[in-house]
Amino acid sequence: MARFILGRLIGGIVILWLVSVLAFVLFFVVPKALGNNPAVLFAGRSPDPATIAGVTRKLGLDRSYVDQYWAFLRGVFVGRHFDSGADRSWCPAPCLGYSFRNDQPVWSQIVDALPVTASLSFGAAVLFLVVGVSTGVFSAVRRGGLFDRIAAAVSLAGVSLPVYFTGLLLLLLVSYKWHIIDNVHYVDFTHNPALWAWNLIPAWLVLSLLYTANYQRLTRASMIETLGEDYVRTARAKGLRERTVIGKHALRPALTPIVTIFGLDLGVLFGGAILTEHTFGFRGLGAISIDAVNTQDLPVTMGVTLFAAFFIILANVLVDVTYAIIDPRVRPS
Repeated sequence: MARFILGRLIGGIVILWLVSVLAFVLFFVVPKALGNNPAVLFAGRSPDPATIAGVTRKLGLDRSYVDQYWAFLRGVFVGRHFDSGADRSWCPAPCLGYSFRNDQPVWSQIVDALPVTASLSFGAAVLFLVVGVSTGVFSAVRRGGLFDRIAAAVSLAGVSLPVYFTGLLLLLLVSYKWHIIDNVHYVDFTHNPALWAWNLIPAWLVLSLLYTANYQRLTRASMIETLGEDYVRTARAKGLRERTVIGKHALRPALTPIVTIFGLDLGVLFGGAILTEHTFGFRGLGAISIDAVNTQDLPVTMGVTLFAAFFIILANVLVDVTYAIIDPRVRPS
């Protein structure tokens, strides 16, 4: 098992390195190959020649691509200086870039926005995982019944309705019509845990609606397939209680595809639930990504891209390990 985990970790590190190379090529090499000076893109809109020259020196764009990538990679682990004569800026590790528009390291902006995205992602993940799996199991056990039909209709609605529609509709009801939460806004957990959860409930409900539908359908399909296996019929023939048959013999193998998709979904959510954050006005990773694109702040765009890639790769590694724990057949012999 330790060998299996080590192999997955090494594979994840290699993939993350390849992502960093690809990001460097996209943000530094490709623009110059197309005849565009990357310094112009990093300097913002309508920069003057002096600003472009300063950004070129400060980013080291006048050096070779190998030196530029090495400086970038080294900065991730030990930090780096952005120097253009008298103007000297320090970017501490992990340095994912330096935003000249905001005059601060990209990592500090990510750290400020991460609690919002983490709160939104974890809360919604717990909700759609518990509700989706439980309703999927019950629908499979009561296949063709009234509950199964209602769950299928709700799942279809959840998949069909976009986040910005359900989010605005819920805000209209809870804030302006019913006045349950007059001003939905993010509250730091350390400041007031109860108020933190209370303000996040509408966003959790909206974000989890789409995912709950997917998990309900996937769990239902997996459970129906598992309940038809020979070992499940054997367990029932032995006289075991239906709760034991479902919980111990049928549910565990049915969870393997759920674990796979859950890890991927959680990794993507940590990259920024852009539509949900924008709908509710939360300043998470999705919000700063939108701002970076609108203002052409490429260091922030690149930093958030690498950070999101890290979480997606980490989620894949954890999924592989969890999958091996649940189903020993995937372990190397």
